[in-house]
Amino acid sequence: MKRQYSWLGLCGGLCFLLSVEGSGVSAAKSTPQLVSADDAVPVVETINGKTYLTITASRVPEKKSEVSANFTVIDREEIERSGAGSVGDLIAEKGIGHIQKYPGALTSIGIRGFRTDTTGNDLQGHVLVLLDGRRAGTGNLAKIMTGNVERIEIIRGPGAVQYGSGGMGGVVNIITRQGKSNSAFVEGGGGTFGEDAVDVGGTAQGQGGDFAGAISRFHQDDYKTGRGVTFANTSIDSQTGVSANVGYELAPGNRFGVIVTDFDTDHVGDPGYLSANDTDNYNDKSNYSVDSRYSGQNSSGRYQWMGRYFFGQDKNSWVDPLLSNPSGWDDGLDSRNKTDQQGAQAQISGVFGLLHLTTGLDWLHYKVENSWSPQQTSYDNPAMFLLAKVGLFDERLFVSGGIRQDWYTVAVEQPAGRNEDTSHTTPQFGLAWMVTDAFKLRGQVAQGFVMPSADQLAIDIETYGRRTLGNPDLDPEKSLTWEGGADYTKSGLSGALTWFTTDFEDKIVRSSLPGNVTSYSNLGSATISGVEGALSCDIGVPLRWAWEVRPFVDMTWLTRYEDQATGADLTYMSDLTLATGLAFADRSGFSGRVNVAYTGTQQVDDWEDTSTVVKLGSFVVTDLSLSYRFLHNEKLGDFTVRGELRNLFDEDYAYVKGYPMPGRSVYVGLKWEY
Repeated sequence: MKRQYSWLGLCGGLCFLLSVEGSGVSAAKSTPQLVSADDAVPVVETINGKTYLTITASRVPEKKSEVSANFTVIDREEIERSGAGSVGDLIAEKGIGHIQKYPGALTSIGIRGFRTDTTGNDLQGHVLVLLDGRRAGTGNLAKIMTGNVERIEIIRGPGAVQYGSGGMGGVVNIITRQGKSNSAFVEGGGGTFGEDAVDVGGTAQGQGGDFAGAISRFHQDDYKTGRGVTFANTSIDSQTGVSANVGYELAPGNRFGVIVTDFDTDHVGDPGYLSANDTDNYNDKSNYSVDSRYSGQNSSGRYQWMGRYFFGQDKNSWVDPLLSNPSGWDDGLDSRNKTDQQGAQAQISGVFGLLHLTTGLDWLHYKVENSWSPQQTSYDNPAMFLLAKVGLFDERLFVSGGIRQDWYTVAVEQPAGRNEDTSHTTPQFGLAWMVTDAFKLRGQVAQGFVMPSADQLAIDIETYGRRTLGNPDLDPEKSLTWEGGADYTKSGLSGALTWFTTDFEDKIVRSSLPGNVTSYSNLGSATISGVEGALSCDIGVPLRWAWEVRPFVDMTWLTRYEDQATGADLTYMSDLTLATGLAFADRSGFSGRVNVAYTGTQQVDDWEDTSTVVKLGSFVVTDLSLSYRFLHNEKLGDFTVRGELRNLFDEDYAYVKGYPMPGRSVYVGLKWEY
């Protein structure tokens, strides 16, 4: 009988379950074909009696043995075991890299020294967040709920060839569930700091149609820090997340589907620094998207195609209702920004003997409005790409490569109007060699880039007597990453080790010009190097236990992260992040996990004294979760009770200086599934 055993991600506490049978896998001997045209394929797929992990690192599902990138997958079971309500909370507890987490539904993630934008702007981030393979329209992972997520694929290193600007440090691809059966669930619970949460969802399939959806609501009062100090104005009055994936199979392997997501928070506390707590400011945040997609393949599976159109909107507002600053420096004390997004993708894949090819076109359009600027900006980004992979020596050695061409047009609306154009070509090359059925060597060299913003290229505005002028000669920010690694998976034991180094150049910085003018220039450069490692072992496999008992450890160690001009360490980077713990489960419905996450010291800006850089101390956060299915009935369904102890040892810690996180808290919930 086949069982599922865990395999750890390579860069920070992210786990997934991989089916293992015998001593390993071998290549299928059937007619060459791609794995599956559907992004929602199970993490583990069976081909000719053997099991394979499939991921979408190259825009189409592929077997783990063929992937040259360093990746981590968090599957549905791991998501449910975590209990995290948002993707931001889930990744924060995994110790994957640098996290900037604020009170009030704002979480930025860092990978290999690069991160999503701290305000959630999708265009300015250096780590790219995707929903089902297309840009999510936000870099704020607190806006994406986990209730309807099937799995999360985290690709370490540049993903620019596949997805374009922003994927410099990595790509986080969040894949929604697709209805494979008829099911339903309701979960409710509450805990410390006035927390209460309700989640409702389910799946359905029949007569060619399928559905998967979930709705979640959350409320929390002000919380206390690890020192027992109440951090006033950290409450969330109401937070709602909705996700639905509905589709219809027009013919075998051909599906048309629509995915709708919506996130909304009302009156979320905006507390400011703990040392200067503001008790009346608040913010509202929202994000929605609609994604229509057709994916298909021919009868043999040799050719696959996909076309989609999507649109959405991301909004944020910050309100000071009591006019606590009578000088009016913030121009009305009600700041807002809105980003409208739309885009399209078209691609086709095929197998030609030993050669696998994927080619296609992307198009993106953004429109940005900010209340603090009279100028609206727009972005247009058409692109074309070609990805190729060759399987050699009985599909033991895979050679992959790709090239992408992006064209980028920005417009800043003003009385005279101003447009600027730029473009970028991106290459990538990789190798993956299955030395044995259990041991793989891999390596790749890849470029990442971030296009200049509309403001940086074309703004022309005067504020408080100082003019800000865009620079049309700016180049994109660029990175070049070399990496090599090895993976081992056999009989419940999984290990991975990766070395990488990245040269980052043409960083866009503010510069001063004569005549009291501020502009932008390509001046910054840096080198970031490090080692990523993971090890886990399901002790139950060699001992033939019915239980899963799996100790694990994941770490990222940055050996170098310095500014090439000054030699100083880069800010907001920890030299070491590590997650370790124990996961366990039996066959009768009892499971649990102890997770210990360590974040090392880092140099950060002191925003209470903007001229200084200070050290933010290291910290360790321990979480314990237990669940027990106490009733299993074919007619009534399953009833499970769940308990969590978060920050078990009441650590006083902060991801951002001046914004401490909650102290010890308890959560208890009850879940019904059918």
